[in-house]
Amino acid sequence: MMLKSVTESFASLIHGLTAGHLTDSVIQKSKRMILDTLGVGLLGTSTGVFHKVSQYSKIYSSNTSSTVWGQSDFRLPPTYAAFVNGVAIHSMDFDDTWHPATHPSGAVLPVLTALTEALPQSPRFSGLDLLLAFNVGVEVQGRLMHFSKEANDIPRRFHPPSVVGTLGSAAAASKFLGLSLTKCQEALAIAASYAGAPMANAATETKPLHMGNAARHGIEATLLAMLGLQGNQRVLDLERGFGAFYANYSPKVLPSLDSHTWLLDQQDVAFKSFPAHLATHWVAEAAGAVRKRLGPPGGILFPADHIKKIVLRIPDVQYVNRPFPDSEHEARHSFQYVACAMLLDGCVTVPSFHKPQIHRPQVRELLGKVELEHPPDNQPNFNSLYCEISVTLQDGSTFTERSDTFYGHWRKPLSQEDLRGKFTVNASRTLSWDTVESLIKVVEKLEDLEDCSVLTTLLKGSSPPEEASKYPEDNPSIAQSLPSLTNM
Repeated sequence: MMLKSVTESFASLIHGLTAGHLTDSVIQKSKRMILDTLGVGLLGTSTGVFHKVSQYSKIYSSNTSSTVWGQSDFRLPPTYAAFVNGVAIHSMDFDDTWHPATHPSGAVLPVLTALTEALPQSPRFSGLDLLLAFNVGVEVQGRLMHFSKEANDIPRRFHPPSVVGTLGSAAAASKFLGLSLTKCQEALAIAASYAGAPMANAATETKPLHMGNAARHGIEATLLAMLGLQGNQRVLDLERGFGAFYANYSPKVLPSLDSHTWLLDQQDVAFKSFPAHLATHWVAEAAGAVRKRLGPPGGILFPADHIKKIVLRIPDVQYVNRPFPDSEHEARHSFQYVACAMLLDGCVTVPSFHKPQIHRPQVRELLGKVELEHPPDNQPNFNSLYCEISVTLQDGSTFTERSDTFYGHWRKPLSQEDLRGKFTVNASRTLSWDTVESLIKVVEKLEDLEDCSVLTTLLKGSSPPEEASKYPEDNPSIAQSLPSLTNM
């Protein structure tokens, strides 16, 4: 009997997995991922990059529309609802992170909430339908990353959500919409031609577009496959196919469904306590430990002139090496800034990345005192990296602390209470307290939900405040900005 191609084995996985394959552990872990992703997505609707992409997306209209999270009077065609919700999720770099390195949820969840409304079925999509499709989308991402040693480390060339996230999005949509095995294979082939974005756009407003595009393009690939569009049937097998994204790509045919085990059962995700690149969380924890030894207690600004030198012993990750960040996006990708913010303030929070905070004189003074060292045993890998910080004061005394595992990492998981707390703080900036509480209850019992429209109704929220006044410098009318499109 001829062995299946790698691509066909993926299509078999997508097509063949059922709710019966879901384990209790996978259901519980994925519900935590969904709750966290909804929270950071709702918070992300307050950002400048979300405002820009939502303004752009308003030029598209359709009789079929889906909810933009937290925006009761704003709906978009499903592909663009998934796009702007995906951008919102990653707009602050606050979303979950997996190993090998990617943000697995943000490319998948917006696809499913959009399709729940846009393509109603009878009977309606259930919470278990959503959980199964969500986990299929996450599983495909993980399986693809395990084909490359390069993918185990923090990326240098391509941003993973734009690569594996695009195929995970297509896999989730294909499962949700019940595509045949052949059409699942076509959807993966089409999605591969949508995949890929360079790491050069990390720490800019463009990086969140990678997540939004992954969500949008996965839906588009699936809908095109449904219409009969064809691609290379062996796209995942070939070095010139999906292998183009990895220097050491070594794909293998997946095991049969009879022996299927979920990667999420073996490898949990990390949840962030503040909105910045995951590697900075080790820095924050080590710097926080030094801050406690230095005093005074948190809430009181530590005098920058008392510090002579700060040494960070961290992995060599160039795009998180930003000695003097100028924007919120650069600060989120700066080992140096997160260390200084923690030393000065005793905490790192959402407001820590607002521009006035970044440009405080005390911060700029302290940034000039930071030195980086890259010990050879400290590799750029989320499963093994560490941070050691040494702070030398003007009197010559030195304080050293090390973080091997921060709170929120899969080895030191966020408690359910703290995960709920993070969601509540994030979502309540957009939704009423009653709606926030209802969302928590719905997600925590998602496998029992008979109709997913309950979830999307809650995500609409109430009428939001006028966003235009928040970003006057970015707010020309869409007709002025895009005359060629509005005059089509």
